Amino acid sequence: MLEDSIKIIRRDYEQEVDLAHLPADDPLVYGTLQKADTVGMFQIESRAQMAFLPRLQPKCFYDIVVQVGIIRPGPIVGKMVHPYLKRRQGREPPQCMHPSLEPVLARTLGVPLFQEQLLRMAMIAAGLKIVEERALRKFSSVDDLKLRIPAIQKSELAGLAEIGAMNFIAATRDRSCESFHSRS
Repeated sequence: MLEDSIKIIRRDYEQEVDLAHLPADDPLVYGTLQKADTVGMFQIESRAQMAFLPRLQPKCFYDIVVQVGIIRPGPIVGKMVHPYLKRRQGREPPQCMHPSLEPVLARTLGVPLFQEQLLRMAMIAAGLKIVEERALRKFSSVDDLKLRIPAIQKSELAGLAEIGAMNFIAATRDRSCESFHSRS
């Protein structure tokens, strides 16, 4: 498809396109995204994506990463979409669940949007070592996660208590975590 596009541009516009040197911050591209004029654009052409683009108003490449990641069952079921959007739009201040989670959640304004963030949160809260984290990662994608989650929760709750965090942090995180693994 890219090769065909390059040929069409060369033929119709008499311009050469070098994919390695496309500007990452082209205002026309972001303007098109902000208007949700994305029919035929991979990953952002669904109705759900098109409905969310004008609300997010992407301005940089990471905004597109968030756009693709936020319209998924995990963030939607976990009720993470509206808190992120409110923070992004400046209607709510960015805040982290706990200072120890700041490195994991800062870029998403304190809202866990990606499965990788949940794994890192679990590592921090439970004080998991790399080997244990690999085991968590391995079974975080199996269907019986809900059967295994209580054992993880005990370890994490102990970790959260140790760092002085409240139990509601774990409950919020667990709801988000389970939503990433729901099969609808």
